[in-house]
Amino acid sequence: MASTLLSARDLSFLLYEWLDAEALTRRPRYADHSRETFDGALELAERVATDHFAPHNKANDANEPHFDGERVHLIPEVRKALEVYAETGLSSIAMDASVGGDQIPRVVASACNAYFQAANLGTSAYLSLTSGNASLLLAHGSAEQVDTFVRPMVEGRFTGTMCLSEPQAGSSLSDITTRAEAAGDGTYRVFGNKMWISGGDHELTENIVHLVLAKIPGGPPGVKGISLFVVPKYLVNEDGSLGERNDVVPAGLNHKMGYRGTVNTLLNFGEGRHTPGGEPGAVGYLVGEPHQGLKYMFHMMDGARIGVGAGATALGYTGYLKSLAYARERLQGRPLGAKNPEEPQIPIIGHTDVRRMLLAQKSYVEGALALVLYCARLVDEKDSSEDPEAAERARLLLDVLTPIVKSWPSQWCLEANSLAIQVHGGYGYTREYDVEQHYRDNRLNAIHEGTHGIQALDLLGRKAVLDGGARLSLLVETARATAERARALGGREAEYADLLDAALDRTAQTAGAAWAEGDPAAALANATPYLEAVGHVVVAWLWLDQLVAAHGGEGEFYEGKRAAAAYFFRHELPRTGPQFDLVASGDRTVLDVSPDVL
Repeated sequence: MASTLLSARDLSFLLYEWLDAEALTRRPRYADHSRETFDGALELAERVATDHFAPHNKANDANEPHFDGERVHLIPEVRKALEVYAETGLSSIAMDASVGGDQIPRVVASACNAYFQAANLGTSAYLSLTSGNASLLLAHGSAEQVDTFVRPMVEGRFTGTMCLSEPQAGSSLSDITTRAEAAGDGTYRVFGNKMWISGGDHELTENIVHLVLAKIPGGPPGVKGISLFVVPKYLVNEDGSLGERNDVVPAGLNHKMGYRGTVNTLLNFGEGRHTPGGEPGAVGYLVGEPHQGLKYMFHMMDGARIGVGAGATALGYTGYLKSLAYARERLQGRPLGAKNPEEPQIPIIGHTDVRRMLLAQKSYVEGALALVLYCARLVDEKDSSEDPEAAERARLLLDVLTPIVKSWPSQWCLEANSLAIQVHGGYGYTREYDVEQHYRDNRLNAIHEGTHGIQALDLLGRKAVLDGGARLSLLVETARATAERARALGGREAEYADLLDAALDRTAQTAGAAWAEGDPAAALANATPYLEAVGHVVVAWLWLDQLVAAHGGEGEFYEGKRAAAAYFFRHELPRTGPQFDLVASGDRTVLDVSPDVL
């Protein structure tokens, strides 16, 4: 029976026929791997996700974590799932061999992770946070910090968090007030509050490693004065055993409409509940150099943005597969033109509008999965290419695609979830079916790791104009190369190549038009429609690139690819024209409206 989490056939196509993941095994970093090890990891991920994560997804949603004033309680299945994940070695597959990891390519690891995100986003969030935390410390932490904190995370004994936001600051990190005072022994004492901390407190693992942004008194103002600290829940002794409880405690839990299985906390640092070493303050360890904390944290934040897009994709994908299965089984109505009410009812997939909704979902979720895995492949290229020029091209492309891979799936795979509910009809709104939970879980992803609007400002305000627009130019150049290959194939591919070329022209021209006057406020007033339009252009490009890879393929799978691409080019890409027109016009409606009239 085919999985309703993800399509193994689609993953195989994307990894091997399109992205040529197997070629990575010829590089020194991945030389210990083969197609067999990749397939083994994918099969293991699907089995563990299906057997140990998916079964408690609804229980996780219905029985939220609760705080009794001392401890945070979760349903026992969460801990059991994390234990199986660690025992099977999945917690280490993507980590560096230097810390005991299997060092599998990021593109394969991302495909594996998608199974867990589709099966149970609430429980899988602990995994992604821990992986990002460990990766940051590997890149910027000291050897001692790596040995003390990263190795136990790779083994699955510790989990990790990221602590950025504060109640009064929100996304404006220049306004954080958490402070870190030097203790005179090489450590710091941290005082302050952090809000919206996923995985912030629990007893799922031995310890929790918090990465905390704080300001050292006397440092530069604003974001230039932010430093990064490791603040563990329990101090760690020299022999690796757990020591005293650190003074970081939950003040309470946040209860969201989705991701209900992920404990989300307001954390207090240094409030005096505990006094490690007999002194006030939570013990923290400086990561890297003082006042470089935001730069270091972006290592985790950018990875988390790709992870959010991946999670949104996985939820959209599993919702699509479940609505597809429902549409094949649900009998209702008769064909148009049928006159005899005694004729048998037909599966609803026989109705044109249901097929429209399924095809739209397919175009969104398979396009989003291609985007996520393409970005993961760029990470591999950046980290493992022996050609410095190729590695730099990958870095620049990844830089401009990051706000898109975070936001596009968060918007359009949510729409896929909405359509999945519609396919189910009235049943779609009931808790008997999974699709209503997938919608609620996915709605959070437009806000996680920087809102839709923040990603828009990043794209049009930074990535499109940095270094004379080098990143945007590279994106357009790379997509045009696909159009040329497609045009050489003739037929439908050539038709789509022309449509893509025209959209790429608008992508570059509109960015120039927005900045023509050099006024940031005017240029960025319509940054969000620009992000949405460019996101559609990028996904159209990746659909065309998939068609090139699928050229000549026969059978239902390849016909499905061609149908989804046709839908995207004919129904979705035309949306970008009015959006580009609006941005290029310099419309000031949202800029000039008075707050008093709203």
